[in-house]
Amino acid sequence: MAVEWGIALSLARHGRDELLALAERAEARGLDLIVLQDDDDDDDGQGLDPWTTAAWLAGRTRQIPIAIEHDPAAISEAMAAKAVESLGFLAGGRVLTSAPAGVQVRPASEIDRIQVTERDRTGRTAAVRAKRRAGIAYDDVPASLADATIEPGDPGFRGRRSTYMRGGSPGLILQPRTPDEVADALRFARRHPDLPLGLRSGGHGVSGRSTNDGGLVIDVSRMNDIEVLDEATRLVRIGPGATWKQVAAELDKYDWAIGSGDYGGVGVGGLATAGGIGFLSREHGLTIDSLVAVELVLADGTQIRADETLNQDLFWGVRGAGANFGVATAFEFQASEVHEVGWAQLTLVSPDLEQSLRQYGQVAREAPRDTTVFLIAGPPRQGQTVIQLYGVVDSPDPDVVVERLTPFAGTGLLAQQQVVLTRYAGIMAGAADVGPDGHHGRGEPMARSGFLPVLTDEFARDAAALLRTGKVFFFALRHMGGAIADTTREATAFSHRTPEFQVTAIGADRDGLDQVWDRLAGHFDGLYLSFETDPRPERLHDAFPPDVLARLRSLKQRYDPTHLFRDNFWVGENS
Repeated sequence: MAVEWGIALSLARHGRDELLALAERAEARGLDLIVLQDDDDDDDGQGLDPWTTAAWLAGRTRQIPIAIEHDPAAISEAMAAKAVESLGFLAGGRVLTSAPAGVQVRPASEIDRIQVTERDRTGRTAAVRAKRRAGIAYDDVPASLADATIEPGDPGFRGRRSTYMRGGSPGLILQPRTPDEVADALRFARRHPDLPLGLRSGGHGVSGRSTNDGGLVIDVSRMNDIEVLDEATRLVRIGPGATWKQVAAELDKYDWAIGSGDYGGVGVGGLATAGGIGFLSREHGLTIDSLVAVELVLADGTQIRADETLNQDLFWGVRGAGANFGVATAFEFQASEVHEVGWAQLTLVSPDLEQSLRQYGQVAREAPRDTTVFLIAGPPRQGQTVIQLYGVVDSPDPDVVVERLTPFAGTGLLAQQQVVLTRYAGIMAGAADVGPDGHHGRGEPMARSGFLPVLTDEFARDAAALLRTGKVFFFALRHMGGAIADTTREATAFSHRTPEFQVTAIGADRDGLDQVWDRLAGHFDGLYLSFETDPRPERLHDAFPPDVLARLRSLKQRYDPTHLFRDNFWVGENS
């Protein structure tokens, strides 16, 4: 093991310019640590603040960790830890509250006499290794992934630890770039059978199962190629790490689209293995209905292709319960011809949410299949509920668009509207790009899901009462029907083909949300995996009817007998 070195910088004896010069010199020479010593014994208030200085030096250097030797009498350990957490936004996890064990710290005057030796195989310093989690064989990461992993102490960890909505702190994130590297990542995961294993494409999943605490995450976001295979048949090959915003932009060049949920920031991998209820579903079917082939790496590392003629049983299971059987590395879709569409964003105010829900249900039920309108509402305030309607009319004719939307606009008091003719890619483009800093979800928002066969007066009453409890801050009805029901129940593991709506409620408290949501259970027939966080085993039976679950369990025993994939609606016999 190479000796690791750091230098101590005195905030009392070094001026600002000298501190910066020494810090840059330490990094240039390959030292492992800078230690800021708050040793101003005069207490005259003239010394530099260690926390501000650490943030400033982190901004002027690239990767060297910075430790602060603080006075416990001036700031408690709890406050120091909070300060480090806050500095993580600016410094990417490089600021520490103490020097890690094993680092030899020398005075700044000795900086040019320190003999820097080569680092270990990973190139990580003791400061980084000090943040490793127990139970993970970090030194045994496959060589193919040595430069494609993120540990808790790495600068990029903060941007990859969480998802779009949910905070997390995995022990190791593996980012394979090829199917062979996925197989290597799974081989490493098999050596850690007791750890949680999350699979991540875009990192948007409401369920939160693409992150964890102390476990492993296989992140396929780098596998994001989009390729047109056959322009005559509109056959497209897409990597699981691409986002639907990227897909829509590429396909728009050909006047094509693939129905893909309602948010362009979602990754292809998660949606294409769960279902895909979106703004084009009533006209063109679910996302999985456009899928013609999928390539996966199974739990044992085998690379396999599945379609309507090859491994048909696996192809059936992937379309609705795909996370149970392997890591998808490529999808082939048949895109649809889609030109300009009507895109509507309507804001309504309703003094009677129950009545508005009844009217919305009736209007949606009678809408032609070229029209899909989703409803979002929150808790009422001062007796009024704000309703957001988002919808697409798959027509380039302005008169048709207005005709289709006018009945929806009458389900409340219209307060604001924006209706435009645009491309489907323009709608998906509304999603924010995930930059190099990744997602920064926080907390553990709870979500519950249900398929609603018919929006009855009784459901409208109970849904309005649900929102009045204050336990739900987000309530959505996703308009189904139309082309979704054209595919038979038996064709895919997603078997809920005939409901009028998919219903989602999100709250901050699991017990509180479950208490009020469970009162609506009698209205539902099944649930949608992508919006469900309830871990109770009966949810699995809501997601899959008995015959479907039995078939999935048979496939599970065949393709993943050791149950490596068990953290995302696991269909094993004991689940």
